[in-house]
Amino acid sequence: MKFKEINLEQVAGFKSQWPVDNLDEIAFVGRSNVGKSTFINAFLGRKNLAKTSSKPGKTRTINFYNIDNKFRLVDLPGYGYAKVSKAEKAKWDKLINEYLHDRENLKEVFLLVDIRHDPTQLDRQMYERIIESGFTGFVIATKYDKIKKSQLNKQVAAIMKKLDIEDEGLIFAYSSENKHNLGVIHEQVEVIINN
Repeated sequence: MKFKEINLEQVAGFKSQWPVDNLDEIAFVGRSNVGKSTFINAFLGRKNLAKTSSKPGKTRTINFYNIDNKFRLVDLPGYGYAKVSKAEKAKWDKLINEYLHDRENLKEVFLLVDIRHDPTQLDRQMYERIIESGFTGFVIATKYDKIKKSQLNKQVAAIMKKLDIEDEGLIFAYSSENKHNLGVIHEQVEVIINN
């Protein structure tokens, strides 16, 4: 997938700020330090569109990117970041929940996890929400370049066990270094958008 025109169309801290038309949306969600912004930039073929930071928790709103007026890529707030107040965490939680349950434009949600570690309880809760909201349950396992290739099957099996996934085909090991599986993820998104 090659994209010509990408615009940050809306930054929403409240449901009332969501775009009002019916353009299809694909959302990405994950823990604060999972490399979500880096992945989104690679997916879109841009360097600094989604703001990356050495400090986790950069995404605190729902960010709607309009892609060639064909669909929106939606960057959801990172969760699990320790250095914010409980009130702030609750606000992010409410934002994500409302979006998953109430957004009719939303076609699919991809959960990003760190392939080096077993998914956390928060990852499991998020995955359960995604499934309960009626989505397929795709997982992008980032930082694949940080493990030995011989560890891949073991780590994927751990993700499947922790998240209660039966179909290994739902998990994409991804590396920001060599863009491993980026083309496959592009193809998957294209199928979703065109259906």
